[in-house]
Amino acid sequence: MKIIDLITWFENWAPPSWQESWDNCGWQIEPVILDEPARVLVCLTPTLTVMQEAISLRDNGIPVNLIFAHHPLIFSPLKSLQSGNPIAEMVRLAYTHKIGVYTAHTNFDRVNDGTADMLAQILQLKQVTPITPSQDGLGYGRVGYLEPSLTLKDLLTEIQTRLSPPNLIFSPESNLDITIDKVAVLGGSGASFISAVVKTGAKAYLTSDCKFHQFQEARDRGIILIDAGHYATERPACDRLVQKFRDLGVEWAQLSQKDEDFRQFFQIT
Repeated sequence: MKIIDLITWFENWAPPSWQESWDNCGWQIEPVILDEPARVLVCLTPTLTVMQEAISLRDNGIPVNLIFAHHPLIFSPLKSLQSGNPIAEMVRLAYTHKIGVYTAHTNFDRVNDGTADMLAQILQLKQVTPITPSQDGLGYGRVGYLEPSLTLKDLLTEIQTRLSPPNLIFSPESNLDITIDKVAVLGGSGASFISAVVKTGAKAYLTSDCKFHQFQEARDRGIILIDAGHYATERPACDRLVQKFRDLGVEWAQLSQKDEDFRQFFQIT
């Protein structure tokens, strides 16, 4: 499958027109590779480390020519490209080695098998619907039922086991044996959806990047807010995307092994 055919398929499934006004989905760097057979390295965030991983794979006989990322490389208009600047270096390496960078962000968040839908599948939620519907039954976040219900302690254990976050934070709740039957999920930064989650009747909400007073807000509004971290809540969708590409007949597709969480947690041993 050629790169142009892969991108055409993807944009029919998750159109860039679905992105938010502040977002920047689609081609970030396209170094004249559209007619080449697609050999894709999928990642959460396109960084120099991931680019170097792609170059290393090329040096070892795997001619990677596309980095397919969830997070955009370019968010704001560039005013200059200078040596020492990470984006400038990405551009230089992309054209030198003919490795493109394509991004699917808020458009990928909405679709089935996207970031939120994967979390719902991982927790095996039933009767799943979007938190905020958009088009054709799709939308941001997912909410569904646990069958059977779980205690809060068991739900937290499931999240820790299935997502392996380095740090799991949740709203103050003295009774870990409280029963949870309805859960909302949204990968990445989802605290701004707390009001929408309240309207769904969910008892717990799994997302990330929550601030101190957002935990207070959730507690005061009767929602147990669970923060598993940006990386842990979105990385599973990247893994699923690799499988979808392989099922399409892409010659080579692999999940990056150099994706970075950008956070470290100090523990005294």
